[in-house]
Amino acid sequence: MVKIAPEQRLRILHLEDSLADQGLVRRIMTKANPLVELLHVDSLEGFTDQLTKYPVDIILADYRLNGFTALDAWQHVAHLPNAPPFVLVSGAIGEAAAVDAMRLGISDYLLKEDIARLPHVAARALEVHQAKREREFAVARLAESQAQLAALAEHLQTSIEQERAAIAREIHDDIGGALTAVRFDIAWMGRHATTAEMKEHAAAASEMLQHAIGASQRIMMNLRPPVLEQGLVAAVRWLATSFERRTETPTAVRVSSEEMAVPADVQLVAYRTTQEALTNVAKYAHATKVTIDLSDHERVLTLEVADNGCGIAPDMRAKPKAFGLKGLQERARTVGGWLDVSSQSAQGTCITLTVPLTSPASNPSEEF
Repeated sequence: MVKIAPEQRLRILHLEDSLADQGLVRRIMTKANPLVELLHVDSLEGFTDQLTKYPVDIILADYRLNGFTALDAWQHVAHLPNAPPFVLVSGAIGEAAAVDAMRLGISDYLLKEDIARLPHVAARALEVHQAKREREFAVARLAESQAQLAALAEHLQTSIEQERAAIAREIHDDIGGALTAVRFDIAWMGRHATTAEMKEHAAAASEMLQHAIGASQRIMMNLRPPVLEQGLVAAVRWLATSFERRTETPTAVRVSSEEMAVPADVQLVAYRTTQEALTNVAKYAHATKVTIDLSDHERVLTLEVADNGCGIAPDMRAKPKAFGLKGLQERARTVGGWLDVSSQSAQGTCITLTVPLTSPASNPSEEF
C-alpha cells in the first residue's frame, strides 16, 4: 500500500465548506504525517487567492460547494504549468461524474464514507504525479538530446561536403594540372625519342598517366559532383550510367519531369542517397536489375532505388556499426525529409527518400 512518508513535508490546500469535514480531514492527515500543513478555504475566491500566494503539493476538494463545484476550482488549476494533483473528497458525487472529472485531468476521487483511506489516496496521487513529472522531464531531455544530435549530424554532413569540395579543388588544381603537364612532356619525349625502346617506354608512361588522370577525375566527381550543376535528373542519370557501365547491371531511370526545381541542399542529399544505394547494390545485392524512380509530384521529392537482389538480412540492419543507411537517414532529416528501407530475403531492396519541397529552388547550382 502506498503511504505518505512520516518525514515528508506536505502543504495541502483543502477546499471544503463544512467545518466538521475540515477538522476530520486535518485529524486524519496529521495522524498519517505530523509534518502536513493544511490550508483550509471554503470559497472560490479564497481558493484562487491561496493558490496564487502559496505553492501547494496537493489539493483536496469537496465536489459540491456553496455556489460552485470542484470543477470550477479545477479550471483555475488546469492551466498552471506544473499543476499539483487534485483529489475529490466528496459524498455528493456519483461514479459517472467522478470518472468524467478524472477525464478532465483530476487525479482521483474518494467518497467521504471511506475517508479513512484518504492518506493512501493522497499518497498514490502524489506518487503518480511525481512519476508523470519525471517522465515529462525525461521526454524533454530526450527531445533535447535528439535535437542536439540532429544539429551535430547536420553540421558534420556540411563539414564533410565542404571538405570534399576543398579536396576536389586541390586534386583539380594541383594533381590534375601536374599530371596533365607531365603527360604532355612525356608525349614530347616520345615524339623525339631516337630509339624504339624509348618510344615504347614513353607510350607506356603516357598510358599510365592517362589512367591516373582518369582516376583523379572519377575521385573529383565522387567528392564534388559538378554534374549537379546540370540538375538532379542529369546527375541521377549519370550515376545510373556509371553504375551500369561499371557493374554491367541493367539500370533504368524513370522521372516525372526532365526539369525539377529542387533546392541545392536537397539535390545533394538525393544525389548522395542514390550514390550510396547503388554502392550497396554493387557490394552486397547480387542484383540483375536496378530501377530508379525520381518524382516531384505535388512539391514532394520522392526518390526510389530498387533492386531484385538478395535483400538485407534483419541482423545486418541492426549491426551497431552499420552506418551507411543510418547516415542516409540523418542526411534526409537535415533537409526535413525521411528515408524508408524495405527489404525481403531473395526479393530485393527498395530505398525511398521523401522530402517535402516547401519552396521553389532559388539556385539549384548553389555551392555546397
